[in-house]
Amino acid sequence: MTTLEIIDQIHELLLEDRRISAKSIAEQLGISRERGGSIIHEDLNMWKLSAKWVPKCLNADKKHQQCKSSEQLLEFFQRDPNDFLSRLMTMEDTWLYHYDPETKQQSMKWWHSCSPCSKKFQVQKSAGKVLASIIWDQDGILLIDYLPKGQTINAEYYSSLLVQLKAF
Repeated sequence: MTTLEIIDQIHELLLEDRRISAKSIAEQLGISRERGGSIIHEDLNMWKLSAKWVPKCLNADKKHQQCKSSEQLLEFFQRDPNDFLSRLMTMEDTWLYHYDPETKQQSMKWWHSCSPCSKKFQVQKSAGKVLASIIWDQDGILLIDYLPKGQTINAEYYSSLLVQLKAF
């Protein structure tokens, strides 16, 4: 038989540490894992889910800039749809880290069925990273450049990328 006291204790444990395992809860309260799981799922209506991986968190200014860029691209497309892709090149700078991110299993937490899905943002570790600049068009990757250690990203760096690109 399940008492309200046990249900409340399990709920408190889950709220204190959303990554706690059902096994740990059962051991702490002296109940079986099956009973603990039943209380979590049936009585508390909670499930263990992984956070959705998103590359970065955009603030309001960055979202506005992205929207403006998209509107400009749409305008270019509407002027000449047939020539749009042949004239478009895209570039992205991204940090490549020398570490393994948290696994899906490690990020799992207990959630109520009506709780919003959590998100986790890319963690930036200080040691072991390199900046890759990638330029591509409709046919594929045109250039990948790795920023040398100690060099800063500035107009001179981007100009050197254009010079390298012109060689293609």
